[in-house]
Amino acid sequence: MTDPAFQSMSVEEYLRSEELSPYKREYVAGFVYPLHAQAGVSQRHSLIAGNIFGTLFPHARRQGCRLHMADMRLQVGAALFYPDVMLVCGADAPHALYETAPCLLVEVLSPSTAANDRVGKYAMYTGIPTLQTYLIVEQSERRVYAYGRQGEEWTLSEFTGPQPIPVPCLGLALTLDDLYAGVIEP
Repeated sequence: MTDPAFQSMSVEEYLRSEELSPYKREYVAGFVYPLHAQAGVSQRHSLIAGNIFGTLFPHARRQGCRLHMADMRLQVGAALFYPDVMLVCGADAPHALYETAPCLLVEVLSPSTAANDRVGKYAMYTGIPTLQTYLIVEQSERRVYAYGRQGEEWTLSEFTGPQPIPVPCLGLALTLDDLYAGVIEP
């Protein structure tokens, strides 16, 4: 027997069904894609995302920003994703189930999602007018790819050493020690 063909659904149908789903699913252009993380992420992945969240949280809170980790959806056009870390500074969310105007997005690479995080999500995320920084974080080595907005252009910086990783919307910087504490030592 073959698998059933994908069935298209509206954003509203997706949001209604996602709340009842036993696993996370992302939505792109009318189609729903189960996340491979439904059985959980690796310990390294979880700790790195937690380190980023924990480092940013007190600063975000003081500045009145909303910081989310892995469970809040991001709507980008006709797609909804679950970024590993998302920072939103500014207006209230237009909907209780998703954000639309982040200034920072972070994806921790997993073998099953790396290509999509580097290409597909990069293309979608960098089209968000409020986004200032998109971080792609390796979990197998101390390496971060930081895309930063310079006017209408995006520049790529690679961080492997002690140089600070800027987070302009909070007016601070992260370090690899912040991200990889207790996971991968220098």
